[in-house]
Amino acid sequence: MISASDFIDPARDMGYDFYTGVPCSFLTPIINGVISDRRLDYVGAANEGAAVAIAAGAWLAGRKTVVMCQNSGLGNAVNPLTSLNHPFRIPTLFITTWRGEPGLGDEPQHQFMGEITERILETMSIPHDPFPDDGGLVAEALEKAAAAMADSSLPFAFIMKKDTVRDDGLTQTPLPARPPGDYADLRDNGDRPSRQQALERFLAVAPDRAGVISTTGKCTRELFTIEDRVQNFYQIGSMGCAAAMGLGLAMNTQRPVAVLDGDGASLMHMGTLATIGAYAPPGLVHIILDNGVHDSTGGQATVSEHVDFAHVALACGYAGAASCDSLGGFEQALGNAFAGDGKDAGPHLIHMRIAPGSMKPLGRPTVKPTDVVARFKEFLSGD
Repeated sequence: MISASDFIDPARDMGYDFYTGVPCSFLTPIINGVISDRRLDYVGAANEGAAVAIAAGAWLAGRKTVVMCQNSGLGNAVNPLTSLNHPFRIPTLFITTWRGEPGLGDEPQHQFMGEITERILETMSIPHDPFPDDGGLVAEALEKAAAAMADSSLPFAFIMKKDTVRDDGLTQTPLPARPPGDYADLRDNGDRPSRQQALERFLAVAPDRAGVISTTGKCTRELFTIEDRVQNFYQIGSMGCAAAMGLGLAMNTQRPVAVLDGDGASLMHMGTLATIGAYAPPGLVHIILDNGVHDSTGGQATVSEHVDFAHVALACGYAGAASCDSLGGFEQALGNAFAGDGKDAGPHLIHMRIAPGSMKPLGRPTVKPTDVVARFKEFLSGD
């Protein structure tokens, strides 16, 4: 058994200073140690997939990241690990626990996952080792992981067994409370504009300094078709993870960050709104372009017609939120959100209702994912 500092200190010496994840009793000592260490940043994610995306955003801004979760949460993490980290070549040090380890007794819900944990990682082409249980082995284990990630630009995993790390307690400062956010009702209740019109208005109003993360599907395709820019990060998978990625990025850059989200994607990961509201990066502008359907898959209705995203965001702690359904109202909401170059008290959410359908002809991003990453990181480096 090792102490949490036996791992945290050499990891920090190698640059790993941004942690995110979802707790597990096996992880308690490490999570408590990270939270208690003022030299490190920790973001408690709403789910494991969101944690992977938060780490990806932080990595884009230059942080070396660690994602932690129980092996039961590997299923939630598969989506971004395979359709975000893999195509874009985004590494992270991944620590998963081994509940239900074969040969050891555990609760019924952990037994099958315990049998297939290693196979899941292998299927995702994520190399893995046991989490070091001897302080003298930590540096070597970290160096091996770092070498593997440098070679592949993909994650490397440690699998943590029960009672590997000693719990030395928790010293935690609660996140600060904030006053209720401001709400603006800018709806006209007229004909709703198209996504193309909304994106064109966004490009006209948003500051050029802003990094933009667009959700997968026709939102990304239309943004690319209208104007391909180095400050655009086109998600081509990882549905529901754009807001989490934007959070990780916004927490680690002085630039304003805009997330172009969809109603279906937002509904998939609504817990991320609570995480954004709690950690409250002031430069984040979260835009939900809501056409009420899954447009990329045939126009099946979502339940967004019954959801007030703006008031949900305010209830989660956003500093400001607006509801709009016209280009004029959208422009006003964007101007308010990007006031002060986007670093005014935030985060802000804009719920923009639009008409279903997409532009024609509609292209797809032709820039390779790795090139999207390279130019986006170069754009950020000019901050």
